[in-house]
Amino acid sequence: MLKVSLEELDDLLGPGSAEATRKAPDVPQSEEVVASTRRSDVEGDPVDSGVVQDVVASTSRREWPPLGIVSGFVLTLGRKSTGLTQETVAELVGVDVAVVRDWESGRRPLAATGAGELLALSARLCRAGAPATIRRYLHEAIEADLVLSTGITAGATWVDPDRHPLAAAVHRRNVTNLITWPLTGHTPPQLDDLVRTAPAGPVSAYPLLHPDERTRFFDHLLSTAQRAGRAEEPLLRRQAVYLVGFDRRGQVADWLRDEWHRAGHRTITDGDVTGLLEARSASVALASTGENEHIHDFVDRTSGTQAEIANLNYWAYWIGELRDVRTDDSFMTDEDSRAWHGGALLTHLAGRLDPASPHLPLNLHTLHTLVASRPGLLDTHRRLRPALTTALDTLAAGDVLTRTGRDRVAGLRYALRLSGR
Repeated sequence: MLKVSLEELDDLLGPGSAEATRKAPDVPQSEEVVASTRRSDVEGDPVDSGVVQDVVASTSRREWPPLGIVSGFVLTLGRKSTGLTQETVAELVGVDVAVVRDWESGRRPLAATGAGELLALSARLCRAGAPATIRRYLHEAIEADLVLSTGITAGATWVDPDRHPLAAAVHRRNVTNLITWPLTGHTPPQLDDLVRTAPAGPVSAYPLLHPDERTRFFDHLLSTAQRAGRAEEPLLRRQAVYLVGFDRRGQVADWLRDEWHRAGHRTITDGDVTGLLEARSASVALASTGENEHIHDFVDRTSGTQAEIANLNYWAYWIGELRDVRTDDSFMTDEDSRAWHGGALLTHLAGRLDPASPHLPLNLHTLHTLVASRPGLLDTHRRLRPALTTALDTLAAGDVLTRTGRDRVAGLRYALRLSGR
């Protein structure tokens, strides 16, 4: 986990950032600001696609202190799940109540909290009844905050890859879901236990970004994707492109379409992980905007190639079956996939066969490849068979599948029948 001092945040995010955080006013967010932020889901100044110099928002001269809104919101959920007040938490960890308020509002990022203080805070919450997983949730939320803060602070300006959190490690599902939480309003599934036990608050159900912050973050992602070289910074570029897919501005959709035509139409040779993932990211992002033909094309072009192994390895890492953190994408070409079992991936994919999902073609393809490579999984995970059978029957009876999709459903239904003997 990244834990840095306020001085180190200055180095990471730019001069003056930490000082701005120290001077942040202790004023609760008003309902008017909350309403304005929620409207940002559909509003925001458009960016001129294709010209990096023109994507700088008009607010670029304003100071942008580091944000801690995701970790602050997770802390609030953890505290509320125990029934503790902010005053009680302040007493437990030995700080002024204003510090706790600033942590929870995001004005004082938990990333700037000392390691000992953060461990003490997590321990006190656990002793008070919060789930033991609160420690991991806070760590992951701090990583998400650093990505958001880096983008918002930089806007459309370039951040050296050595200091950019998107270039530091391959992100997993949990961290990515936390990054996109303020953008989509969708609560990350790993927080369900906190959400169930925490009473609903009077202001917001998810971390909020001001419309200007949202615009600057997406401007940064787009300019980073345009500037990062495919060969020089493949991880930074790929992860920026993936997050750009959550930007619903029309100009960005045009850019993603151009990205697909560039990456998706290039021949993906065995071992070319960068080319594979560029095409994958573009097709997944476009599918989220309603353009499904590209993800069908991607799946068809990778079927029966070494790309299927890379896809499985990526999914295993994404959901946490490959436990070690990876700092580049080279692990995906490892043909010896015995480092992960596949049971968790089977469970994950079995629950993602929704006919309405824009990513159904990729989910179905991955499930088919997984079962074909590990047929014994259906025998060792018999509890999944009824739900999986129902999901496949629903797909077979519907009209959303292509001919290739129907072939995969037929193959999976046959594998289920064999495993039931």
